[in-house]
Amino acid sequence: MCRTVTCFLGEDFLLWFSGMKSMEQELQCPVCKGLVKQPVVLPCLHSVCLLCASEVLVQSGYPPPDLPPEPNSPASTPNTRSPRQARRPMPKADRIDRQLRPGFGTYPGRRRKDGPPPVMLFPCVPCGRDVELGERGLAECLRNLTLERIVERYRHTVSLGSAAVMCQFCKPSQVQEATKGCADCRANFCNECFKLYHPWGTPRAQHEHVLPTLNFRPKVLSCPEHDTERLQFYCKSCPRLLCALCKLRRIHAGHKIIPITQAYQTLKDKISKELNYILSNQDTVLSQITQLENVVTQTEVNSVSAREHLAQCVRELNGLLAERQAMLTQALEASRQKRGEALANQVAERRSLLEHAGLLAFSQELLKETDPACFVHAARSTHSRLAKAIESLQCFSLAADPSFRHFQLDVSRELKLLSDLDFIQAPLAPVIDTQRTLAYDQLFLCWRLPPDSSPAWHFSVEFRRRGVVPGGGVRGSVHGGLAAARWGWQRLEEVTGNSAVIDRLEMDSVYVLRVRGCNKAGFGEYSEEVYLHTPPAPVLNFYLDSRWGLHADRLVVSKEQRCARSVPGLSLLQAADHALTSCHLTADLLVGDVAVTQGRHYWACSVEPGSYLVKVGVGLEAKLQEWFHLPQDMASPRYDPDSGHDSGAEDALDSPPPFSFLTMGMGKIYLPSSPTGVTYPLPPRLGVCLDFEKGRVTFYDAHSLRPLWEGPVDCSGPVCPAFCFIGGGALQLQELVSNRNADQTPVRRVTIQSRVTKLTN
Repeated sequence: MCRTVTCFLGEDFLLWFSGMKSMEQELQCPVCKGLVKQPVVLPCLHSVCLLCASEVLVQSGYPPPDLPPEPNSPASTPNTRSPRQARRPMPKADRIDRQLRPGFGTYPGRRRKDGPPPVMLFPCVPCGRDVELGERGLAECLRNLTLERIVERYRHTVSLGSAAVMCQFCKPSQVQEATKGCADCRANFCNECFKLYHPWGTPRAQHEHVLPTLNFRPKVLSCPEHDTERLQFYCKSCPRLLCALCKLRRIHAGHKIIPITQAYQTLKDKISKELNYILSNQDTVLSQITQLENVVTQTEVNSVSAREHLAQCVRELNGLLAERQAMLTQALEASRQKRGEALANQVAERRSLLEHAGLLAFSQELLKETDPACFVHAARSTHSRLAKAIESLQCFSLAADPSFRHFQLDVSRELKLLSDLDFIQAPLAPVIDTQRTLAYDQLFLCWRLPPDSSPAWHFSVEFRRRGVVPGGGVRGSVHGGLAAARWGWQRLEEVTGNSAVIDRLEMDSVYVLRVRGCNKAGFGEYSEEVYLHTPPAPVLNFYLDSRWGLHADRLVVSKEQRCARSVPGLSLLQAADHALTSCHLTADLLVGDVAVTQGRHYWACSVEPGSYLVKVGVGLEAKLQEWFHLPQDMASPRYDPDSGHDSGAEDALDSPPPFSFLTMGMGKIYLPSSPTGVTYPLPPRLGVCLDFEKGRVTFYDAHSLRPLWEGPVDCSGPVCPAFCFIGGGALQLQELVSNRNADQTPVRRVTIQSRVTKLTN
């Protein structure tokens, strides 16, 4: 029979009918669980019956609102009408007292000095919280006319026992069932009566006809505060519908207000796209349902396995306890037997003293002998036996300790372990150490677990270039190449320890990094994402070069040749008496052991904040040698190493300066960005980027890679990193990430690169 009905009606109709039946839950009131009647939209956007909302407010202690009479529609015929319509619960006596208190609720004639009335709170069931209705309560809530129309169509479609609506204009003896309702006339007509009362060519012919109903709703929504005004605007800031008068209020000043037609079209397009997307992905939904069902089945299977594993672990603990108990009991029994034997022998020895009663009697008789010779001859053995008995009495001690205090068990630790016995937890989200994490020649990431976290067996480090959509590419190891890094997260799996080094990164890019730990319970939560900016060019590895000769009494270079310190010594003190003869401070120059002849290069260093004057930059190697070997008067501007960018002499020439330096000292950095220059706080690290082809050098805050200043430099020959000390100070080249895990300091392996011929125009 079912198959015959299916063939007759068609599968599409049955699917549509099933969908209509399942839509009923969308049309139910959350309070009475029936189809909504005269629904109003709460501020939380949930719809509820007007009568149900009023009853809830009355039960909450608020005064009963003025409601329109419930319509006598097919939805509320005597067979289906709710008993709530006949009676409305009255508030209790204590709630009546609350209602009659001054200032409670809204009432006409409220004086301005009485203060604002309390805000009505409606306990919304779907939200699970109280929703503010405002001062006017339900009067501010608009009716959901669209939902009413949907409910009406739904009732006519599924025929939920609705009574027939009769024509209101037929003769009493020939009343027919209504087929149409007129929203303008607010009456129901049969076909003949509708044609009669709506003749063609008259204004009545333009009336809107609807399905027969006794619940005629208004055709349009009107403003709850201005009854004659239509809602023509929508405030996106509030958000709420507005009429022309509400739009002019000061409360909406500066808000984004759009016409209702624009809001209608925008929202309709969004819902249409979302609906089409869901409908076009029905196969995806079905596959997800299948996946969820498989996961549910797998969950049951895994829970059984987990219970078996738990029981097995407890059995192993019980077996180990039983085995340990048997071993300890055996040791206790052996000690008991040994002590019992020793005490039994001592008892036997004591009993032997009692058995010597004949010896005592014999000794008494022996003392009666008066012949000395005979007494001595017979008493020697008796004396020896009596002496041994006396010694045994005087030196009596137990042969064994009766207590077993050395056989007591301390199980406090084991009891605590057993009481803390629980399922192992995955590690908590690691905390990335931003002070030690940096990006230089490689990316160095350092992290730690929170103190209350479970230990981790290993970690998974994930990184991606910023601006790339995650999940768009193939995940792989860090050596998978740059092509994979452009598409999504890259992973370093099973990283032991609390740090990782990532290489093969793109220059001048921002990378996003995160870490999570793993143990027997699986992977834990991800750490907070951190962002690292890679240098703008490949890192140049060099060491401080001392081949030009150093003033050992003023300048000290570390053994690793990556750190230098200038100490004003005896030579400066001796020059103090020549201060009036134009003898000033001298400058000590250090250069790198690498000369750049092509490409772009980047390096970084840190200057001690207490340094007196330190200059960091680049310069032509030949010019640096010339300037270094000639004794210069540091008071003369002609030999100022900064003359490359702030000297008027060079400004008159078209050629770029041979040097480009930035000056730092006393915790400040001087930037020649204006004729007078400007000073900023000294950054923790200073970065230098040299573009040989363009003849430009750029200085950065190496911590944030924020450009500080850019200037020209002569690149007609090999260019070296250069550092100049005037007075006391110290600087240190930033260590390469690749050398952090080295067992020993690498031997200096780079010298001046092979020079190229002078560039031709």
